[in-house]
Amino acid sequence: MRKNIAILCVIILAFSCKDEQKEEGGKLNVVTTTTMITDLVENIGGDNIELKGLMGSGVDPHLYKASEGDVSKLVNADIIFYNGLHLEGKLVEVFEKMGSQAKTQIALAEALDKSTLIGSEYFASNYDPHVWFDMGYFKTFAKRVTEVLSEKDPENAANYKQNEKKYLEKLDELQSKLSATIETLPKEKRTLVTAHDAFNYFGKAFDFEVVGLQGLSTATEAGVQDVQKLAAFIIEKDVKAIFVESSVPKRTIEALQAAVKSKGHDVAIGGTLYSDALGNAGTIEGTYIGMFEYNVNTIVNALK
Repeated sequence: MRKNIAILCVIILAFSCKDEQKEEGGKLNVVTTTTMITDLVENIGGDNIELKGLMGSGVDPHLYKASEGDVSKLVNADIIFYNGLHLEGKLVEVFEKMGSQAKTQIALAEALDKSTLIGSEYFASNYDPHVWFDMGYFKTFAKRVTEVLSEKDPENAANYKQNEKKYLEKLDELQSKLSATIETLPKEKRTLVTAHDAFNYFGKAFDFEVVGLQGLSTATEAGVQDVQKLAAFIIEKDVKAIFVESSVPKRTIEALQAAVKSKGHDVAIGGTLYSDALGNAGTIEGTYIGMFEYNVNTIVNALK
């Protein structure tokens, strides 16, 4: 309750002090939530925008709570880009408190055809929010970002469009490359077991059977029965490796590995995958393209 009051006070104070002018140099002040969206907007906006990302490497967007500094960034933004579909569940409260006084808030997933999304009776939005693992959806995100930036900053619209064109070409190249890599893995070995169900869109796009220990949201803990049930599945399917996720505690997968071993079988931990957040800034895994390629190589090499 006290934190809610504090956030509301910060919002009121920030609005009372907000200057309606843009950042120095007339650049749009853009705020993003997840690292995937930050990387995307950086590729499209380039030097024409002032960009601030709220979440860093290894941060779980399901559980992320806004700090007072985050609220100030959000209030002073000209544009806020976020995933939507309740991925940033605890930030929605802040967006609601900002209300109509806020600048442009863009839930990128709203641009997607809902009839094509993966549903879930266990998640608040009734849709799996991890849509960035379908590159087709991420391309739609890129187009939407370009539209919004161009609308708010028409002087630089040509630059945004050119940046979008270059980025979409890179995504096309990546898609072809990853498809070729995955084709080296026999279909009967394409069973992906991870800490939570972040990879369903990946599985749909690349023909993998995907099973997550915790379900779609990391806000729910896996119970003993969940671990035992998945251990039996791993043995039945003769799965060679299971995977840790960078934004989910390692202990859940280690408990699963121990459960398999207790039944007289062995399963390796095939490595750490990047699911809800990219790797460290300045590394290959710190970009969407680098993260996707790293994940695919890690999965294919471990399951072979």
